[in-house]
Amino acid sequence: MLLADAVFLAAASLLARRRRPYRAPGPIASAGPAAEEEDDGDGDEEAGRTVGYPVVLVQIPMYNEREVYKLSIGAACGMSWPSDRVIVQVLDDSTDPTVKDLVELECKFWANKGKNVKYEVRNNRKGYKAGALKQGMLYDYVQQCDFVAVFDADFQPEPDFLMRTIPYLVHNPRIGLVQARWEFVNHNEFLMTRIQKMTLDYHFKVEQEAGSSIFGFFGFNGTAGVWRISSIKEAGGWEDRTTVEDMDLAVRAGLKGWKFIYVGDVKVKSELPSNLKAYRRQQHRWTCGAANLFRKTGVEIILTKEVSLWRKLYLIYSFFFIRKVVAHVVPFMLYCVVIPLSVLIPEVSVPVWGVVYIPTTITLLYAIRNPSSIHFIPFWILFENVMSFHRTKATFIGLLELGSVNEWVVTEKLGNSNGTKSVPQILEKPRCRFWDRCIISEILVAAFLFFCATYNLVLGDDFYFVYIYLQAITFLIVGTGFCGTSSSNS
Repeated sequence: MLLADAVFLAAASLLARRRRPYRAPGPIASAGPAAEEEDDGDGDEEAGRTVGYPVVLVQIPMYNEREVYKLSIGAACGMSWPSDRVIVQVLDDSTDPTVKDLVELECKFWANKGKNVKYEVRNNRKGYKAGALKQGMLYDYVQQCDFVAVFDADFQPEPDFLMRTIPYLVHNPRIGLVQARWEFVNHNEFLMTRIQKMTLDYHFKVEQEAGSSIFGFFGFNGTAGVWRISSIKEAGGWEDRTTVEDMDLAVRAGLKGWKFIYVGDVKVKSELPSNLKAYRRQQHRWTCGAANLFRKTGVEIILTKEVSLWRKLYLIYSFFFIRKVVAHVVPFMLYCVVIPLSVLIPEVSVPVWGVVYIPTTITLLYAIRNPSSIHFIPFWILFENVMSFHRTKATFIGLLELGSVNEWVVTEKLGNSNGTKSVPQILEKPRCRFWDRCIISEILVAAFLFFCATYNLVLGDDFYFVYIYLQAITFLIVGTGFCGTSSSNS
């Protein structure tokens, strides 16, 4: 199943690059008959120049973002869009009074420079990010807006972001979302960030590209995208029933028949987690939330009458079942359970095609879109197998709605705007102690794999021990925290 899905997505994404089903429309006319009429009526030349531009809301949800608040607010206010046709809305859920004061001062700074910046706070964090975005849509001034761009606190759009994305929405009334690609400012920091970039590059270059070109649907990435506000309203608005409110909204809007476009040549700078525990929390939220959303929306997808059977099949089988369940469980079960156990039970023989041929083909399909990172593939395989253990646990927590199904921890950000190590703006956090970095479950798996590898080395007649030792060492490195930065600001 994984091989068939990987082949299908690879072929679809490669064809999409050739076919380009959604070509970039022309720029928005800054002036036309309507502009001339308005200019003749009141003599306001500025209104005449900008009347052709729709009013855009830019939302920046924040929570104690002391390291990055200046970067995101400054980038949003620096976008080249008529200042009277854009509203920058900073949704600050911070609980640190000092951070709140700093963010408010930054908003006032840009407001004094003529930018329309709204600083909004809530008296609670109900619904987390989804709750903040939902509350942000209720203010009176939002009624004049046609589109809303969403940026997480560490995302820095280029000045021409709106100029390159809004035209898709203006020229095609059935498009509900335009998603840009993420670019990473700290991907060369160390091996863990390079591996993250490889995984996310595949997601954008293959999964998002294929979904956009074939089905006009993909999961919203929660940031670096522009929504048509009417599509959000028709889908029922933001919901906080899972920890993947972005994917939830995309699924509901997709079931209403709205089309989505992925624009890979528009890139937005962001930051990868450089602390292992922060990365684990992020992956738990993404994986558990997606599995839980599958549980909640599966029947709804099957019963809806507003989309084709082809799109329903894609959603249920490829988008959810294969990529949100099978893709996490199967690698862990094969490489960390079945193969190690097979060396202890001589009667069990794992076929070569299952151990070598199919996994190698899938890996090559992943790597073919990242030729510059081909030399990192062995490390990527070993690290992703470790993370598949963590994601498998999160998958079953989401499917079964167990204790931490709605656990939400904001991903730590360091403010690496140019790939260099940043200095915190307020206080230096103490270094994390060794035992605080240890993860017992990974250490136990490492011990099990070391035992299996040694048994195979001494008593076996094959060479599985080479791989199992390497995988055991990787589990041990991750389990003892010698991966990523050793301190956390979380």
